[in-house]
Amino acid sequence: MNAVTGGFELRKELFADEREENLNEIGKRTRRQDIEGHVTGRSPFYDDHLFDGLLHMRYVRSPHHHARIRRIDTSQAERMPGVVRILTGKDVPQNLNTLLSLLDFGLDDEPVLSDTKVAYRGEPVAAVIAQTEAQARAAVKAVRVDWEPLAHVLDVEEALAPGAPTVCETYPGNLFVYHGKYNHQKLRYGDVEAALASADHVVEGRYQMSPIEQAPIETCGAIAAPEQNGRWVCYTSTQALFFSLGTAAKVLATPSSRLHFVGGTVGGGFGGKVDSIHEPLAILGAMLTGRPCKSMWDREEEMQVGAPRGAERWYLTDGVMDDGRIVARKFTGYFDAGAYTRLSSYAIIKAVGHLPGPYTIPNVHADVHCVYTNRTPATAMRGFGITGVDFAIEAHMDKVAETVRMNPVDLRILNAYRDGDMKAHRRLAKNCAFIECCQVVAEKAGVTIKPESRAASSLTGGGGERARLPARTATDEHGRVEGFSSGSYAQKGGAPAPAPAGVPTAPQPARPPSRSSQPAPVSQGTPAPPREPAQSGAPPPAPERPAASKDRPRRSGAMRFSSISGFRRR
Repeated sequence: MNAVTGGFELRKELFADEREENLNEIGKRTRRQDIEGHVTGRSPFYDDHLFDGLLHMRYVRSPHHHARIRRIDTSQAERMPGVVRILTGKDVPQNLNTLLSLLDFGLDDEPVLSDTKVAYRGEPVAAVIAQTEAQARAAVKAVRVDWEPLAHVLDVEEALAPGAPTVCETYPGNLFVYHGKYNHQKLRYGDVEAALASADHVVEGRYQMSPIEQAPIETCGAIAAPEQNGRWVCYTSTQALFFSLGTAAKVLATPSSRLHFVGGTVGGGFGGKVDSIHEPLAILGAMLTGRPCKSMWDREEEMQVGAPRGAERWYLTDGVMDDGRIVARKFTGYFDAGAYTRLSSYAIIKAVGHLPGPYTIPNVHADVHCVYTNRTPATAMRGFGITGVDFAIEAHMDKVAETVRMNPVDLRILNAYRDGDMKAHRRLAKNCAFIECCQVVAEKAGVTIKPESRAASSLTGGGGERARLPARTATDEHGRVEGFSSGSYAQKGGAPAPAPAGVPTAPQPARPPSRSSQPAPVSQGTPAPPREPAQSGAPPPAPERPAASKDRPRRSGAMRFSSISGFRRR
């Protein structure tokens, strides 16, 4: 029986063999621990901490997308009423930073206060510390910067074209470099080009997701103050307290034991407060003045320089049979990191690990790039790395359904993972439930699906031939690959690829319909040999877009996604 409780419908029979019947919270009116403080206005935010003699920090920011800094003249501003100190890049002990370098992933590439060049509009070049916010704002206007505007690039593919301006000197090819040698992430499984050539239809699509600002009610900021014994306390709006502590210790070249970080209630974040750099500047202000110091963005700054969800562009090419079976899927993806890395390189790893979506496709090819442009650096936002490519995949599935004249729900059920299927990353699917979700959606939406779709189950139909590794996985020219390849088991000349331990290479006997008895996941492939590194400073050639068979019918046309209006054609 279906249990309906408090507006939630629990289809318990679908997971009866893997979950104990001990759920006792869903559907109940459970009181949040922090609700009383929120509704009475007593929840403490970082800006509620009061200090005598609090100083205020405001920033001198670039009006250009890309420019060289010839000179910063702070002399007039320093003489203005209330101004206590003006910071520039030379005052920052370690003036290059990126969050992921704390995990030994990537290089420090972003100045805390730029002193030679700016790479996006709004990049800070100086910080004015004054007794009041109004005095700090007035002094910011008095700082004179001699700019030399440079050519800029705002499109990911233009950033990879020959002769494009170098956005980030740490990565002169405008591409993030993984592990010191790979300029993109890749996935190879089967032979996509051969499958496209034999498909009944080739369906192409281009999908774009724009940057999205998180727009928290509480803008980013921090307050720092001297403590006892040469320590500094920092009250902050961060979502990632230990990341912020590690970043501050690195930027200030001081032991983390001398820093006392206090988090607490966050007035909205959604990912935008994971890699903030307000804390080290507020602490540096307190160190150099001996007084409490606050660094807080106003709303205009939050919208202009707050790191958004990065833009993404995806090209998809599917090879499809007349009956709706997808036999090949090819991805080329571009993540717009903006001017500096932040968390974009990690988002790409998540994205490639998610391909090709929740579908069993025997031939998969992906090249995904982290590209630098002269836009505001991007960061995390609610499922980043997955949300954009999921949009592209599911919009493309609708295009495929239209091409083969098939109900979109039937198409998804036909191609969905079943337990025991081999994924493109050489892991066996288990605990699948996408088919059941599609069935419930069709039921609730009043969509009529085929009887075989209604009878389908994630528990049956998988494994066997669907669990076998491809006989051949195509590699790049001469069998050499660049970037991580899950096709590293492939052999040259089309010889069958040896399977890693635990992966079936022949049909398996029928399995009992129990989720708990699935084979253990197998290890991913090892990185394949890189090609020779390009000459330093020379941008790499723009990666090729997916190509399709010329003799097959195809659909094309760009589609854009807007968080306000949904889909719209371009």
